[in-house]
Amino acid sequence: MGANSSSISELPSNEYLRKLCSTETVTKNDPFWNQLLSFTFQVPYNSADSRLLEESTSAICKNLAINNFHSGNFGSLIRVFLIRARELKASSQCEDNIFTWQTYNALFILRNISKYFIENLSEELLMEQFGALPKLADGKDDETDATGNLCEELINSLIELLVDVPVLNFTYALHLEALNTLLILLSSQMFHPQPAHESALYRYFMQGRCSIHACLLMKTLVQNFITQEKCPPEMLDNNRGGALSGFTAAVASSLWTVMTLGLAGGAKKSTDDKEHTLLANQSLLIILVLTNHCTTERGLSNPYRQALFSCTNSQGNAESTSPTEAVATFKIDFTKLYNTLCHNLKDDQTTLSLYLLLHQNMNIKAFIMSRTNLDQLVMPILQILYHAEDKNSHHIYMALIILLILSEDEVFNKAVHEILLKNIVWFKERTISEITLGGLLVLVVIRTIQYNMTRMRDKYLHTNCLAALANMSSQFYDLHPYVTQRLVSLLSMLSKRHTKLIESLKNTATQASSQESGSEAEAEHDNVQDLAVLEEVIRMVLEIINSCLASSIHHNPNLIYTLMYQKDVFIQFRTHPTFQDIIQNIDTVLAFFSAQLEKHDKNLSVHDVLDIIKQGARQFKRERLKKFPELKFRYVEEDQPEEFFIPYVWSLVYHASNLYFNPSRIQLFSVNT
Repeated sequence: MGANSSSISELPSNEYLRKLCSTETVTKNDPFWNQLLSFTFQVPYNSADSRLLEESTSAICKNLAINNFHSGNFGSLIRVFLIRARELKASSQCEDNIFTWQTYNALFILRNISKYFIENLSEELLMEQFGALPKLADGKDDETDATGNLCEELINSLIELLVDVPVLNFTYALHLEALNTLLILLSSQMFHPQPAHESALYRYFMQGRCSIHACLLMKTLVQNFITQEKCPPEMLDNNRGGALSGFTAAVASSLWTVMTLGLAGGAKKSTDDKEHTLLANQSLLIILVLTNHCTTERGLSNPYRQALFSCTNSQGNAESTSPTEAVATFKIDFTKLYNTLCHNLKDDQTTLSLYLLLHQNMNIKAFIMSRTNLDQLVMPILQILYHAEDKNSHHIYMALIILLILSEDEVFNKAVHEILLKNIVWFKERTISEITLGGLLVLVVIRTIQYNMTRMRDKYLHTNCLAALANMSSQFYDLHPYVTQRLVSLLSMLSKRHTKLIESLKNTATQASSQESGSEAEAEHDNVQDLAVLEEVIRMVLEIINSCLASSIHHNPNLIYTLMYQKDVFIQFRTHPTFQDIIQNIDTVLAFFSAQLEKHDKNLSVHDVLDIIKQGARQFKRERLKKFPELKFRYVEEDQPEEFFIPYVWSLVYHASNLYFNPSRIQLFSVNT
């Protein structure tokens, strides 16, 4: 940034900031606050800008952390904000831009100071900073301005601001700053991991005054996500100084003129950057944070989680499927929510939100299952799996679990085979001019299994893949020839791997001696485990094929054709005790249709063979097949879900919030994951 960098470096010597962080007490009524808060600057809306600002002000915050116990200026700043926030609703209605602007500035300073405290101080010391009062000449606390718990009052005020103040062009930045401040206060989990119910900060959110607004807050946050309102152009405009500036730029102090140069003087932002829906993004992250903490503690309910997971459709008349006991909740337009979710599933946080809503809110699940445009939901999920090499493992897991939950519903399993797709441009393996959504789903899940077997080797992942296919198998309908080829090719790949593993174990046993090293013994143990997992997978694939044949053989001539064409794949399984019973059914089908073909001329075209298969399928009696238990799998969340979801949610905040968090201080997760 050239010369501008040196300007930023002058912030620690600015007279207003020096006074704020000194031992000199500034009361809440001091004219100093009007001077301090009359600044305009380019809003730091990405982590790079935030980091630059943070590094330039860390010395200021450190001095305040030391001197606040004498001056009480941090508390005074909070009180100044609280006074302005209480009057904000009226001022926003009469479009008092200057008042809104100064309130925003107070909150911006508060957020940055709080962030430094949270990253560098224990929660106990943090609470002491909130409670510090100015000292009198005799060394005693000046309790003139002492009120209730300032931290709780601040949180409550931020929630009321979000709920009561409308999102308008000139209040957008204020709403965004309120959300950022809430995220910062909740981010203590990243730096000081502990059970959330033991945290004073989280108890303020979950209990008392703050929890009263849980329903309204969740409704507001969900509505922000649905609306996807873009930042006002002037908010991100390098030449305007921010959404709150306007004519107020004339009264900006020298401090913030310097900051404007530092943050806005860089390269011009692209049009795409200006269109970022920051308010929707931060709202969704807050939803995820609030609903994934304090989920299992007895005696401490989570009102935000309860409200979200029991919300109902504002446009529907259907009876709620929520529990019968009275639950505080809200109504939202499910159609708009569904459309917004579908449109944004490329993002981890949206995929995780969809999972939570499907798994926990029966009203939303029932609504989604009734959609006739399921392709809008399923196609983005399939693209996540298709591009697995570009996604993190958690994102892939969430996409798979969503498919598994959807596949539990027979209506869904039938509906996906009734939706016809044409020219899938992102599917590169083969040009497919026409395929059903169900066929594409099977194809992508098979591809994911193959990818996992060769790259990730994650048992949890392929278990969920196979479970989804198993749930759908009895409803497979008119599978595309390429889909059936890939299904049998998967079995062929597994068969070859099985043969290699058997040979490897035999060789190890032959070469074994009393001098066998520890590494060789460990390798043999790994091979035995791999073989057990592989045989489970092969068994499941065979059961999926059998389920399709037993339930809908007359609807899947292409599968029968492929099984007959690649019948040699099954030879090695016929004598294996793990597969013998299931192979008998497949052999029965192969023998029947082979006999049908033998009745006709040897020189048959593919079309002729398929016609004979279709004719034979109508004559085939399914009673000839041995009955196996119906393949039905249900997704069950782990016993301690917070152990997975809390680090995952905070990793999303770290990567997607456009805020800067010092990676060297994060203890909850590895920043490289």
